[in-house]
Amino acid sequence: MIALVTGGNRGIGREVCRQLAELGHTVLLGSRSPIAEELGGDIVPLRLDVTSAADIAQVAATVAERYGRLDVLVNNAAIAYDTWQGAADADLGVVREAAETNLYGPWRLTQALLPLLRESAHPRIVNVSSEAASLTNMGGGTPAYNTTKVALNALTRMLAAELRADGVLVNAICPGWVATDMGGRGGRPVSAGAAGVVWAATLPDNGPTGGFFRDGRPLPW
Repeated sequence: MIALVTGGNRGIGREVCRQLAELGHTVLLGSRSPIAEELGGDIVPLRLDVTSAADIAQVAATVAERYGRLDVLVNNAAIAYDTWQGAADADLGVVREAAETNLYGPWRLTQALLPLLRESAHPRIVNVSSEAASLTNMGGGTPAYNTTKVALNALTRMLAAELRADGVLVNAICPGWVATDMGGRGGRPVSAGAAGVVWAATLPDNGPTGGFFRDGRPLPW
């Protein structure tokens, strides 16, 4: 199986790469910065800034040339956990910048890689989201991050409906509060958060699509 993980150089993305490689996947680790250490397994680093159309085109061409298909796309790269501002006084420049990475990046990349996903016998798209994007439980604060993750959830639903006939399973996954650079101290181990992403990446053909999950259990939209 060939899997591409964005934002794979640290945190949850890095651990998802490690776990997928441990399961025998060939993992394409996409990141803006090169990885500083070996992760073990069949892991191939690729330069990928999801806000760069040129990077996305190059990655699509590389995957097509080397492998001829893509089995799993994990849209993990994200920025701007803006706990310092609220919606009423938000810097919309920060919101716009967040959208480029958190929404348009996965959207552009998915569009570019869809022909290769359609060549797979078991295609999966996993959008790494957050329970902070649940409208059911939403309060104030963190507007750039939360609104862009809400939009990513909406994209998940639309893609799942449109790609169902092609056998592409598309789900949004909340890894929970994880102790990463973004999540800060106090969260659960990175391995636990990554496990839910790997679960969605390795679903059987009769698995769910168009869902929002944490640890394999549904979350309210």
